Amino acid sequence: MPVTQITPDPEALTMNVHAEFDASVERVWSVFTDPRQLERFWGPPGWPATFRAFDFEPGGVAKYSLTGPDGQTHHARWEFLRIDAPDSYEVLDGFADEDGDLIAGMAPMRMVFTFTAEGSRTRFHGVTHFESLESLEQQVAMGMVEGMRMAMGQLDTVLQDLRAYAEGKGTRVEVLDDQHVRITRLVNGPRELVWRAHTEPELLKQWLLGPDGWRMTVCEVDPAVGGSYRYAWEGPGESFGFDGENLVVDAPRRSVTTEHMTGTDYPSTVNDLQLYEENGATLLTLIITYPDAATRDMVLATGMTEGMETSYERLEREVLASV
Repeated sequence: MPVTQITPDPEALTMNVHAEFDASVERVWSVFTDPRQLERFWGPPGWPATFRAFDFEPGGVAKYSLTGPDGQTHHARWEFLRIDAPDSYEVLDGFADEDGDLIAGMAPMRMVFTFTAEGSRTRFHGVTHFESLESLEQQVAMGMVEGMRMAMGQLDTVLQDLRAYAEGKGTRVEVLDDQHVRITRLVNGPRELVWRAHTEPELLKQWLLGPDGWRMTVCEVDPAVGGSYRYAWEGPGESFGFDGENLVVDAPRRSVTTEHMTGTDYPSTVNDLQLYEENGATLLTLIITYPDAATRDMVLATGMTEGMETSYERLEREVLASV
C-alpha cells in the first residue's frame, strides 16, 4: 500500500497523510484532478465516489457523493481555493445536501494536497485543517483514519495501465479483513456488454455456470432496486441455488445485492460489483461482505475462485467474443 503514515495532530488541529507512489508527479496529479479517476479511489472499498460536477479552477466547485453497500448516500462538495499545477491544490471540503449545498452548522474542512518528485517516484502530503478539536475528534471517531488509509490504498491500481495491472492474471482474491474479500478480474470487453452479461438472463445462462458439466436451470432477474433474483444449477449428482435482493443499481457501473443459498439457513452475504472500463477492457471488482471470518474461510475453501475463473473465461469466449 502507498500510505506511509496518517497522523492526527490535536494541537495543530490537523490530520496529515503521507504516501509514496511509483509514478511521476504528472501521473499522480492527473488521478487527483480527473473526476473519473478520482471515483476509483476517493472513498474506501464499498463506498465509491460519484462526482457529478467538477469545475477545476479557483472558485470552482466539485460535487460528489459516497454510496454504501446498503444504498445509504452521503453528499459532499469541494470548493477549489488554490491550484498550482502540478505541485499542489487546496479545497474546502464539507458535507452537503442532495443539491450540493453545504449543510448549515457543519463547518467545512480545508484540505491541501502537495505532490513532490522523488526521482521517478512521487511523494504525497495531504493535510486537513479542522476548525476545532471537537471537529477533529468527531472525524476520527467516524473512522476517517482507516477510511483514508483504505481509500488511498486503492491508488496503486488506478496509477497503472489497466491491462498492465490485470491482464493475464486471472481471478485474484484479496482478504481485506475478517468480513471483507475483494475479487478482481480483467474482462476483455466493453463495460456496457459486461453489465448486460450480469443482468440479462439469456446472457447469464451462457456463462455463469462454474465448472464444466454444470447447467443453469433457473435464472430469474428483476434488475430494479428492491427487486429480487434467483439462480439454480444442476451438476454431476448435485444441485444448488442462490437468491437475493438488489440494494444498489447504478448501471452500468455498480450493482450491490444480497446472496443467500436457497433452502438453507446459512447467513447471507452482500456482494458489491463494480465495473470500470479502460481502452476496451473492463476491470471487474467484487467486494464480498461475510458475517464473520469463519464463514469467509468456509466459502473460500469451496474452490469458489476456480469456479469463478472458469465462468469468466466462458464469459469472454461465449458471450463477449460473439456479440
